Amino acid sequence: MPNETRELPAANDGLYRFLGGSPLAVAFRLILLSMLVGVVLSAIGFDPWNILSSIRRLFDWIYNLGFDAINWAWRYFLLGAVIVIPIWLLSRLFGTPRGR
Repeated sequence: MPNETRELPAANDGLYRFLGGSPLAVAFRLILLSMLVGVVLSAIGFDPWNILSSIRRLFDWIYNLGFDAINWAWRYFLLGAVIVIPIWLLSRLFGTPRGR
């Protein structure tokens, strides 16, 4: 069985090697990847016309998100503690003594 290898034109060997494939296929992949990354960046609030402001807003959003999560957890902790701590305290005070 002969070894069939597809040979690229000699003039484009350096170009194919540099791009990692045919120029048309590489351009197509780059366009699709750019659109996908653009959708993700748009979803988190990036604006291509004012990129520095978008980056600053992203860091502000991440910073606020962290403190909002702490605030959220603290509120639920306090709400649960209003019920749990008194019940635990009463069960410790009036519970049956256990032998050691």
